[in-house]
Amino acid sequence: MERAQESAVPGGANGPAARTGEPETDLELLVHGVGGTTPEEMLGDPRTVRVTGDDTAAVFRRAEDADAEARPVGRRGGPVPEAYVWCNLTSGNGARALWLLLLPFMVVNLAHWMRPAARGRKRAVRLYGLLVRLAGLTLTVLLVAAACEVALDLAAWQCAGARACARRHSWLGFLSPAVSGDGWWSRPGRRLAVAALVPTALTGLLWYLSHRTWSAYESAKPMTGAPEPDDHVHRTSLGSPGFWYGRRLVARLRAAHTAAGLLTVAAAVVTPVAAFDRRAGGSAALETAGRLLPAALLVFAALVVGVVCRRGRSENRLDQELDEHLVRRLPLGALTLLALTLLYAGWSRPGWHSAGRLAGDTAFGGLALAQGVLVVVLGAVAHDLYRRQPDPRAAMRGLGGPAVALLACALGGVISGGVAQRVADWLDGTGGSIAGPPVLLTWQASVIPPLLATLLLPAGLLSWRTWQRCRAERGAVEGDHPGEPEDTARTRRIARTRAMAALTDRVPLVVAFVSAATFLVGAGALVGALVTEKTPGEATRRTFAVVQGAAETSQALGSWLVGLGFVLFVTWGRRAYKDASARRTIGILWDVGTFWPRAAHPFAPPCYAERAVPDLTWRMATWTRRTGGRLVISGHSQGSVLAAAAAWQLRPSVRKRVALLTYGCPLERLYGRWFPAHFGPAALGSLHREVACWRNLYRLTDPIGGPVRLPGDYGPEVDREPLRDPLAYGRTAGHPLPAPILGHSGYQADPAFAEERELLLTRLRPDVPGPRRPGEPAAAAGPAGEAGAQGSSGRSSS
Repeated sequence: MERAQESAVPGGANGPAARTGEPETDLELLVHGVGGTTPEEMLGDPRTVRVTGDDTAAVFRRAEDADAEARPVGRRGGPVPEAYVWCNLTSGNGARALWLLLLPFMVVNLAHWMRPAARGRKRAVRLYGLLVRLAGLTLTVLLVAAACEVALDLAAWQCAGARACARRHSWLGFLSPAVSGDGWWSRPGRRLAVAALVPTALTGLLWYLSHRTWSAYESAKPMTGAPEPDDHVHRTSLGSPGFWYGRRLVARLRAAHTAAGLLTVAAAVVTPVAAFDRRAGGSAALETAGRLLPAALLVFAALVVGVVCRRGRSENRLDQELDEHLVRRLPLGALTLLALTLLYAGWSRPGWHSAGRLAGDTAFGGLALAQGVLVVVLGAVAHDLYRRQPDPRAAMRGLGGPAVALLACALGGVISGGVAQRVADWLDGTGGSIAGPPVLLTWQASVIPPLLATLLLPAGLLSWRTWQRCRAERGAVEGDHPGEPEDTARTRRIARTRAMAALTDRVPLVVAFVSAATFLVGAGALVGALVTEKTPGEATRRTFAVVQGAAETSQALGSWLVGLGFVLFVTWGRRAYKDASARRTIGILWDVGTFWPRAAHPFAPPCYAERAVPDLTWRMATWTRRTGGRLVISGHSQGSVLAAAAAWQLRPSVRKRVALLTYGCPLERLYGRWFPAHFGPAALGSLHREVACWRNLYRLTDPIGGPVRLPGDYGPEVDREPLRDPLAYGRTAGHPLPAPILGHSGYQADPAFAEERELLLTRLRPDVPGPRRPGEPAAAAGPAGEAGAQGSSGRSSS
């Protein structure tokens, strides 16, 4: 692609004011949605130039429009289209494939933003955020503990300590007393010290990914300038100056979680070593060290929890401090303790031999219990917030956040248990030479088949409801195309597409059912493991044959299912590392999950909006300041969410000069329901009043986009009637071939798109009077810019 000089296109927040005596320029800023696209496709021209930005995210124009501001309006023939391309923020180089490791962290970070709306309940809101941050901390400890279980317990302690297992895996020979002939590294403490390098490396990898993305994403500063009279009024926190600048919190949480991971490794090493040293007849110096080191670990762990609990996000101001001493000293202190622990473990201890398992049941059981308590308390806080300010459209009556936090913890537990079980099966083969993973992890993997079986019930119910809706939609489709020859197959396809698109509105019920079932089977697994202290197959040996067979089948099947999932996970990650199209597919998953800043977990995939929203804000503010022209920001799908977030970040004087055109828009259907505190009715209503004008296009066949549903008489001012899809039912002179069912794509090809865009540009002209708001006297209706400042927008025919 050609590259244009940035100076050719207006820019600079402190640049010259709008030029007088020159014709104003019309600009349409296009923002694509999930999955991304190319600037050539967005602009409909193979020759494009980058006018500002870099290889990660940039604004493009057609080559012929590079100097559009210098040419008369009449020679341009319509608004100048610009394309903001941000897809590389989620699907760039091969390192993005490693983000698959961060899925549970991303899910728990989503729970932070799902709290119900709560005006004036600051303490409850802070408590909600604190509980989610603590849940995120337990996930970090769980992941590192699972790595410790695999490396320290299964490999170094059990397999290397058993002659038969060590002979099957020659790479463990130098750690095995039987194979190495009691070599120097074969002592139990030294084996643990060597194996500790694996979870330590995992912690380092997580720190590296977080630090690398922190430098690239959280470093984009929002616009700052002289305050305006209405700057302090924020109907949603997305308009706060510091919302999209979370460097300080992410840096502090990264230091705390890194320290927590290192302390987990140190605890896994010191626990069996100190237990041996406390036995009678041991060295007094080693016994003293075995008491001091665990005490130091507990003190440091309390410090880490205190850092996580200390403070949340600073959204009302641009917080540019970094707590450099804390960010550096906390991980270094934990690393120092780990080094001392490894030195202590490597000391010679004659007569010490490994047998059985390490004490993993207590650790994993305590983590599972802590996560359950946190989720229950989080649910109570969320219910209290919802009860004070109910929103009938909020998902799960305000309990979406606790449900998602529970699913994140369950996902971490299932991955930990399944991987540990599969590694144990691989090391042991068909033998029985090792004791295997902790009982609780086996139980967690064993509950996967029953959980999947319970999902058949909601799946069947949804299938039945979809079939019923499909039949009902057939009549609606026929009514939308009166007088046309009947085509039964065509009608069924359209009706089926509409019915499938409506499944999106059933997602809260599915999540509610899955989270409830997960909570019950997870609690059952915890109780079963603690009460029986045996695997499911062993615990049911003296019961009925059917029960024993079901338990053994579930245990084996659960292990293989997680093993299969892990293989697919690794295969997909390897393919994504080499294949750009596969990375783009993974990027689609992150487009929704990583829109939000990392407020609960620093190891979650980075928030691309912390780069995209400032980009769009800077572009709109600097362009309107320099040219004084009219600007329509046009967002499709996830791009409409970015457009709305960027509009909230504009100064009121600039926001009144910007029109918003959204299509395939999930603002209310997804974000308004799942994130009511930030995209609820009050927030969307304020956006409608503060921009010059806003129109929204949607289809009944679209599974993602939908109406904005503003309350009262303002809804029709924003939402156009549903667009026809397909554009033609049968063959016509204009459509001699069957028109496709477009669903979520192809909005710009619909004639309604150009019609609504032109209407918005017309309403931005200062010489065209704007419509009156309902109940407003005629004298109060001023120019379009003034009417837009009050939230007016025109109603167009459908």
